Amino acid sequence: MAERNLDFDTFVDRRNTDCLKYDFAKRRGLPEDVLPLWVADMDFRTSSYVEDALVERAKNGVFGYTESGEAYFQAVAGWMERHHGWGIHPEWLIKTPGVVFALAMAVRAYTREGDNVLIQQPVYYPFSEVILENGRNVVSSDLYLGEDNRYHIDFDDFERKIEENDIGLFLMCSPHNPVGRVWTRDELMRIGEICVRHNVIVVSDEIHNDFVFEGEHHVFATLSPEFEQISVVCTAPSKTFNLATMLLSNIFIPDVQLRKRFLREVSAAGMSQLSAFGLTACQAAYEHGEEWYQAMLSYVKGNIDYVYRYAQEHFKKIKVVHLEGTYLLWLDFRGTGLSSGEIDQKIIYEAKLWLDSGKIFGSAGRGFQRINTACQRATLEETMERIRRTFEA
Repeated sequence: MAERNLDFDTFVDRRNTDCLKYDFAKRRGLPEDVLPLWVADMDFRTSSYVEDALVERAKNGVFGYTESGEAYFQAVAGWMERHHGWGIHPEWLIKTPGVVFALAMAVRAYTREGDNVLIQQPVYYPFSEVILENGRNVVSSDLYLGEDNRYHIDFDDFERKIEENDIGLFLMCSPHNPVGRVWTRDELMRIGEICVRHNVIVVSDEIHNDFVFEGEHHVFATLSPEFEQISVVCTAPSKTFNLATMLLSNIFIPDVQLRKRFLREVSAAGMSQLSAFGLTACQAAYEHGEEWYQAMLSYVKGNIDYVYRYAQEHFKKIKVVHLEGTYLLWLDFRGTGLSSGEIDQKIIYEAKLWLDSGKIFGSAGRGFQRINTACQRATLEETMERIRRTFEA
């Protein structure tokens, strides 16, 4: 059987499918005709092997309680070993309905109400939400944009925030969404050494670990035995294979006590068996999806390179922050001289685009916009033209 879904240029009409990305603009107060490049899913059909596996599972016609077996673990373990050089153990694996769910469980497991939790803004906005909605406080050691057009960590500030705020839990994004950094080994070592020194648990959201275009992704827990014992590593097939609604994530917790505390919160939340379709899709993707994954990755890299070229030729006021990983570009509109609110208004009502406003990623994101490049090239070309006409003409 050959992979069938390798044509990424053909438009897939997602409208009228209850698609969050395309069908809910009006309900969210936006014009119905906006072109959406906001939420982080792809406009590509997933691997045909995943499609076929789901069809076969559906033919069974019985959708009772389902659990994963040895074949599922071997598929997950094989992917992690081949792509990230990490040999995992079966007892480390906890399956959850999503990485955000896992972040919330970690906040509840490792902190108490009123505690402070550390993040690095601008960062994926659910980080703040799961902290605040669970009665904890957000402390941010903000990343800064360097002269090399990449974001960096202020390690002195990072350690100072831990000391001054009695931090016991750090939520890390690696690779980082939305600024596109793939943290180097040295950067992760410095983070880990600080966290070990101050007894800080690290929840490492590595959901974008399969999208690395420069550098190398390092699983945080692999860098030292001490790091392994303070780590909760969050992964999923959802970004890699466009399986968000399969509601399946793979969380790895090597330390026994951290794992018990996490499982206690999962149980308290009432979560037990997951979707049969999620388990089926994940196993099929990791066992048979390599050809599709490599072709998709190449196509997305071409999209990113296209935006770089277009910006260099046509943008004077807008900068594209250099991306090393993820498929989410971070655009700097501060050179327009407009406020964050004014940028949002022009993006939505003049350019007729639906992007993610930088302000939702924290105050450090004001003046920026996040754009999803995992779409057909024609969609991206139209988007760049709309931005040029609105801000540069």
